[in-house]
Amino acid sequence: MRDFLREHSWPVVVSMLLHGLLLGGLLLATYISSQQHLPAVQPMPIDAVVVSSQVLHAAQRAQTERAEQEVAKARAAAEAKAAAEQAEADARAAAEAEAISANQEAKQAVKRAESEADNAARAEAAKQAKAAQAADADKAAAVADRAAAAAQAALDARRVAEAQKSVDAKQAADARQASEAKQAADAKRAAEERARQDREAELRKQLADEEHVAAVESGPLRERYIALLRNKIQNAWIKPPSATAGVDCLVQVTQVPGGEVTGARVTQCNGDAAVRQSIENAVYRASPLPDPPDPALFERNLSLRFRPNE
Repeated sequence: MRDFLREHSWPVVVSMLLHGLLLGGLLLATYISSQQHLPAVQPMPIDAVVVSSQVLHAAQRAQTERAEQEVAKARAAAEAKAAAEQAEADARAAAEAEAISANQEAKQAVKRAESEADNAARAEAAKQAKAAQAADADKAAAVADRAAAAAQAALDARRVAEAQKSVDAKQAADARQASEAKQAADAKRAAEERARQDREAELRKQLADEEHVAAVESGPLRERYIALLRNKIQNAWIKPPSATAGVDCLVQVTQVPGGEVTGARVTQCNGDAAVRQSIENAVYRASPLPDPPDPALFERNLSLRFRPNE
C-alpha cells in the first residue's frame, strides 16, 4: 500500500484538490441562493361591468318587440300578396265571363242577320214571281223556248264531250296496253338474251374447266399427286404379323377439301382381314392428306392401289 501511494502520489493529490474545489462550489451556490428573495406576485386588475336585471329585462323586451314587428310585417306582406292574387284571379274570371257573353251576343247577332237576309231573299223571290206572272204570255213562251233550246244544246254538248272523253280514254288505254306489251316483250327478250349469255358463259367455263382438268390429269401433276398420297399412307401403315410379301390392295378413300379423310374402305386385297384393317387404319392416320399441286386434281372419292413393297 505504501509503495502504491508513493508511486501514484501526484494523481491522488490532484484528485483530492478537485473534490475539494467541487464541494466548495456547491456550498457557495447554496449560500447565494438562500440570500435571494422571490418577487412578490401582484394581482391582475379585472375589467368587468355590472349589469342590472332591469337592463337585461328591458333588452329582452325590446328584442321580443322587434321580433313581433318582423312577424307582423311578414304577415301583412303575405296577406297583401294573397289579396293581390285574389284580385287578379277575380279580374281574369270577370274578363273571361265578359268575353263569353260578348261571343254569345255576336253569335245571336249573326243569327238575326242571317234570318233577316233569308226574309229579304224570300221577299225578293216573291216579288220576281209576281213580276213573272204579270209578264206577257208570249214573252213567257219565248223565254221557255229559248231555255229549252239552251238546255238541249247543253245536253248535246255534254253527250259529245262524254263521247270524246270515252274515245280518248279508250285510245289512252290502248296506248298504255301497247306500251306495257312492248315493255314486257322487251324485258322478256332482254331476260332471254341474258339467260343465253349466261348459259354460253357457263358452257365456256365448263369446257375450259374440263379442258384444264383433262390437261392436268394427262400431265405429270396427277402422277405426282397420287405418289404423294401413296407415300403418306404407306408411311402411316403398321405392318401386321400376317402380312406377306407382295401385298396388293385397292382402297377407296373419301376426303373433303383440306385433305381430311372421312372414309376408307379396302375393296380388293390379297391379304387377310388384319391386312385390310391395317390399310384402312393407315389411311385415317395419314389424314389430312396432301393438297394437290393443282386444285383441279382434287377428288372427293379416290381409288388408290396400295403396294407397300414397290
